[in-house]
Amino acid sequence: MRTLPVILCLLAGQALAATPAELAAQYGREAQASQPGFQASAERGRSFYTRNFNVTPDMGSCAACHTQAPQDAGRHAISGKTIKPMAVAANAERFSDPAKVEKWFRRNCSEVVGRECSPAEKADFITYLSKVKS
Repeated sequence: MRTLPVILCLLAGQALAATPAELAAQYGREAQASQPGFQASAERGRSFYTRNFNVTPDMGSCAACHTQAPQDAGRHAISGKTIKPMAVAANAERFSDPAKVEKWFRRNCSEVVGRECSPAEKADFITYLSKVKS
């Protein structure tokens, strides 16, 4: 009987896994609620990734820590900690855990953008980073 809880926990963990396309599609559906006909755009995602929001001097854009080439490893602008590549092609784990994705969007959007990111921005961001080649 002890194996049943273990199996259920393993299955629940698998249910939490997602693909970047699934997450982008989910955010896209959320965006459609306020923007009928919304379609995620890799070009808007690239623009968002490189835009300088000027909220925090050392972290004005996503690229400040994650580099202009998201297929390369980055370095946190303040702590110096190495950050794995953002591009899905260079980091297969990127955008595979919905809870982690949402945690990092909350934290980084607040620090870099100065507000919560919209579902449309999240969909565009993931779409862009899913298309970058390694």
